[in-house]
Amino acid sequence: MMLFRSRAAICGAAFTLACSVTAARSQTVAVHSSAVVDEASGDAIVGAASTYNPFRPGWREGGPNTASGERYEPSIWAAAIKTSLRHKFGGVRYGARPKFALVEAVGKKIIVKINDVGPLTPGRIIDLNERAMRYFDPTLQLGVIYSVIVRPLFGDYWIPGPVG
Repeated sequence: MMLFRSRAAICGAAFTLACSVTAARSQTVAVHSSAVVDEASGDAIVGAASTYNPFRPGWREGGPNTASGERYEPSIWAAAIKTSLRHKFGGVRYGARPKFALVEAVGKKIIVKINDVGPLTPGRIIDLNERAMRYFDPTLQLGVIYSVIVRPLFGDYWIPGPVG
């Protein structure tokens, strides 16, 4: 009986540690340095960024599922790229590994997961979800941010969020 309790305690401790590491990783800020991100960046695309939420009344873009097959999630660092730019990101398609981009505006940089595409309004190159847009515009009052620089990131294992 004592051996069973010890194993249960060890299992419980391992589970708790795994959960806390996962929670801490999801809240991590500035994981990647600017130098590392700049080195892994592709050619710059300059244009405007807007925000979208397909569940808000009056918003015309999207639906509950993104082009990658994931459900739209406003609380992660994600974005939709203009359909005509899909090839620059190695394709964004159903079931494929996620693509990532470095987005720079108003003196800030973030990494976003590109999990959707769409026919954006002319002049716009990226639609940020609410969390990503709030990083640049905390009140969401601007609606559009001009002179945004978007660069595809090479590789599959980036951690989305602010770049330090």
